[in-house]
Amino acid sequence: MHNVIGILFGNNGSDILQGLAFQRSTAAVPFGGRYRLLDFALSSMVNSGIRTIGLVTPRHYRSILDHLGAGKEWLLDRKSGGLFILPGAIQGLSGQSGRFALKDLQLNIEYLQKDFSENIIISGCNHVFNMNYQEAFDLHETKQADITLIYKESDDSAAMVGKERLIIGDNQKILDIQGQDTPETTGQIHDYFADMLIIRRKLLLEIIEGYRSIETVNLMDAIQENIRSLKVYGVQFNGYYGTINSVKDYFDRSMELLNPKIRKEVLTGQDRIHTKIVDNPPTKHGAHAKVSNSLISSGCTIEGEVYDSILSRGVIVERGATIRNCIIMQKCKIAADTGLNYVILDKFVKVRAGNVLKGKKNTPLVVLKGSVV
Repeated sequence: MHNVIGILFGNNGSDILQGLAFQRSTAAVPFGGRYRLLDFALSSMVNSGIRTIGLVTPRHYRSILDHLGAGKEWLLDRKSGGLFILPGAIQGLSGQSGRFALKDLQLNIEYLQKDFSENIIISGCNHVFNMNYQEAFDLHETKQADITLIYKESDDSAAMVGKERLIIGDNQKILDIQGQDTPETTGQIHDYFADMLIIRRKLLLEIIEGYRSIETVNLMDAIQENIRSLKVYGVQFNGYYGTINSVKDYFDRSMELLNPKIRKEVLTGQDRIHTKIVDNPPTKHGAHAKVSNSLISSGCTIEGEVYDSILSRGVIVERGATIRNCIIMQKCKIAADTGLNYVILDKFVKVRAGNVLKGKKNTPLVVLKGSVV
């Protein structure tokens, strides 16, 4: 895909995942055993042929930079173009920026001014998907659109909470954008904005300049205000689209990866998801180990029992321990004779021998990074 650059907003509010996003943004939260949430949006751009991508970072950016490095695994360690780290503006006392905040773009205006690509693809980082943007870009060019919004059709208003609803007329033209505070209607099918759009670079620069005096406006507000004077079209995304707006969403989207069909579509299809490579030995299964319907990453040592769970790299499960319906992040140690059910362990957690931790399907128990329980 030529004449296109990308912008990823990796600084969305981090309070939706409770302790999982402590000292890290939602985009940097581990997912699926070896990925981070930002890998899905970043890989989709790279797989679409985009070789210049800017990432708007949060206040706590260490984990993102540690994961991305120079962008080698995403083919972005280049002399021309590549990965650009764009510092986000601090919004309010909490230090959290709004979604697609124009203040973030104003702060990094040189990224847009120095590149002469005609179009920009913008995406959030808190959803799980695998998309090639070529079809959406072709429509964008065919219609000579100012803006093309990518949407997902859904009747699950709970899963799409906080997303704008699009009113689409004939020929895929968007007539109106209903805000995030629009009352939801259970069971009715709506077209929800999927936090992805294509916009003309010159138009984006005009919008940034026009709203420079307003501190808290975001790009979608600006588009909504000017919808009648702009050529705005919509493209439907028909693939898997997993939203993450809560700990329950995070748990459910993770468990959906245990479905082979979803796992193949999202992770290992024609366009695979790229992530940081770590050289670990293969996982060791002891003589008494039992594993069923689980994703086990490299470098683990399994002596106990693991069912319907996801284990990240370097996890140790001692003999007599039983893990069911759990998400265990990197280098956790579960001691002998323990029982875990519906539990999310953040990185480096140690569970002492004989302890039993139980959550519920709708309210999984979260144990913070580095805890000893």
